[in-house]
Amino acid sequence: MFTTMKEGRAEDWAHIAREHGKHQASTAPRQIMDNLRRLEDIEVGFGVSQLHHSLQAGTQARRDGASDEEVVAALCHDIGKLFSIPNHGPIAAEMLKPYVSEDIYHAIYWHQDFQGRYYYEHLGKDAGARDRFRDEPWFALAEKLVDDWDAPAFDPDFEVDPLESFEPEITRVFSRPKRMV
Repeated sequence: MFTTMKEGRAEDWAHIAREHGKHQASTAPRQIMDNLRRLEDIEVGFGVSQLHHSLQAGTQARRDGASDEEVVAALCHDIGKLFSIPNHGPIAAEMLKPYVSEDIYHAIYWHQDFQGRYYYEHLGKDAGARDRFRDEPWFALAEKLVDDWDAPAFDPDFEVDPLESFEPEITRVFSRPKRMV
């Protein structure tokens, strides 16, 4: 094994790639579950915690018959709020990028501008911000993510599916990257 990357040989890098793969499959789903649990401590002015909001969005996606990736997108769209609220969409999108389609990546990345339809005008911003993406292939998915699953997910009385029930979808999505980024 080398002590500086400059000394790395093909067999060293093959070993490292195998170890990364084993680590990824065993830890990524658990880390996502742990981070989703941490959303319980973030309310940021809404009538529900960000965990309840995420569970409600994920539950609604699941009940709509969404794919595993779409359910995970609805569940994890705000996970970036653990690190920064102003740019939580891009943070969440980058966390999911190796595991989800390009369309889901973009829908999560830009979901705040799609939400803007409901509140941007109250903050002096363009409520039609989503319209600049109308010709993108992921536009309909972003609308569905926001309008059907995210925007209506602030009801404290909504019966959410428990976080643990999402573990199979999270495990399937996060166990193997679809692409290198």
